[in-house]
Amino acid sequence: MLMKSLRYIIVIIALGAYGHLPAQNGVKKLASKVGTTLDSMSVSSVDRRYIEAPEKPWQLILRGNVMQTIVGMKGLGIAYKEEYNFDARLKTVPSQYVGFWAGYRGYGFGYTMNVGGDKGSYFTIGATGGSYGINVRIHSFESSRPNIDMTSDLLTAEDMEEMKKVVLIDPIRVNTVIADGYYIFNGKKFSYPAAYDQSVIQKHSAGSLIAGLMYNYTHIDYSADSNGDMIFLMDGLGRVKLWQGSVGAGYAYNWVPTRGLLVNVMAMPMLTFINRLKAYGYETNLPEMMDDPMFWNDQISYEEWDKWYYDNVRIKPIGEQTFNSSISIGFDARVSLTYNFGRFFINAYGQFNNIRYHHNSTNGYLNDWFVNTSLGLRL
Repeated sequence: MLMKSLRYIIVIIALGAYGHLPAQNGVKKLASKVGTTLDSMSVSSVDRRYIEAPEKPWQLILRGNVMQTIVGMKGLGIAYKEEYNFDARLKTVPSQYVGFWAGYRGYGFGYTMNVGGDKGSYFTIGATGGSYGINVRIHSFESSRPNIDMTSDLLTAEDMEEMKKVVLIDPIRVNTVIADGYYIFNGKKFSYPAAYDQSVIQKHSAGSLIAGLMYNYTHIDYSADSNGDMIFLMDGLGRVKLWQGSVGAGYAYNWVPTRGLLVNVMAMPMLTFINRLKAYGYETNLPEMMDDPMFWNDQISYEEWDKWYYDNVRIKPIGEQTFNSSISIGFDARVSLTYNFGRFFINAYGQFNNIRYHHNSTNGYLNDWFVNTSLGLRL
């Protein structure tokens, strides 16, 4: 049913784009038939005392996003044949995006572009119905000013404070794909789309148990010569790919305190049963550089030392290894506030995802959060 509905919406968009061509009467009839099918699907099997389908089926939405990604790594490394502990957190600056969303009865897509913080783009596609939904978020960005919160036996307190101010010559590049699907058990009275894409309107308060699936792909790459010191402290890790599949169950509630106003809260613990990590190892010449008197020369300026360092530091790939981590626990939480007035609506919602991995003495996590604000018009 979901794939059939997706084909319907693609046909509508395509036919609408070419409606000026000959045989437009046939096109209009087909588009009308498809639209009628989607209209009926949006209110089928629902209690219309609780859920209302707006007369205008299209949603055109202007969006603004603030988002942040935090990657944590903790483990045990070796330097000079001695073990040392490291605990690192790479935190991007909260980034601002602006863009749009266009959809018909909950089926549509959106695109936003970066205007501050990291340099990247953000693409979303979604399909929502009375009892189900699928959303895909693709985020690609790079960050030259990560907040590197490093704790290590090899670093002094002063060293660790300086690392928090670092500006990378070669930025950290991150690509993430997060796809999540859900099933609502009380789709007759509770509407997820009312809170998150405004394709329908929740008229009275209701809640529901919710089941969900989530897929996550993350690629983090900072494998550049200039990042040799960071790779050294990460025990040779300079690039990582992570694939995860999770299943969860939780509860969502729509509260309607007054006409037109909707508050939604959802919480869902996630059990990650697919947890695959591919690590790319690199060797650096930093230990050899540490034997050079220039490395410890405090009689020269910072600029001179910096130039010497970047002229000489090198990394070299030494192999890759794939690990299948054990089952882990994550979390998916969302909050939404919506106000409908006539053909217009405003919305703000936030989402937080926590994803973890573990292998031998190394473990880590990915925290991904965003806050989205919208001004929408129904057409």
